[in-house]
Amino acid sequence: MDNSSRRTFLGLCLGGLGAVAAAAFSWPLFRYLAPRTGSDAAGKVVIPAADVREGEAKFFEYAGSSAVLVRKRGGDLVAFSAVCTHLGCIVQWEKDKQDFLCPCHGGHFSADGSVTAGPPPKPLNKLPFSVSGDSITVG
Repeated sequence: MDNSSRRTFLGLCLGGLGAVAAAAFSWPLFRYLAPRTGSDAAGKVVIPAADVREGEAKFFEYAGSSAVLVRKRGGDLVAFSAVCTHLGCIVQWEKDKQDFLCPCHGGHFSADGSVTAGPPPKPLNKLPFSVSGDSITVG
């Protein structure tokens, strides 16, 4: 075997090893960043009505993502995905202003989920919910 064929063989082995290492690193990173799917993401969340006071918000996990239930001043309830529509950061409820703030880029959403300031391109995604007695069921 001459030197050029040895070099070619070693180059192919190192290239293959590099490809395996890149895949071994990339797969867990992809699984971490990708949204959850499947049966573990489905379901309903039941929240006691007493947990959501007027003017306050209750954050919870729904369908593999962060969600929020708000009882607006006046008593109306709304449920949203708490994921900002700009880059996917989790919004925060500002009780004194009665709106949502995205801490990443300063986006603001009203208590109805509509965009009031900043870069978000569309309103927060609404979630279906129902009220039955002393409990609120989201989903």
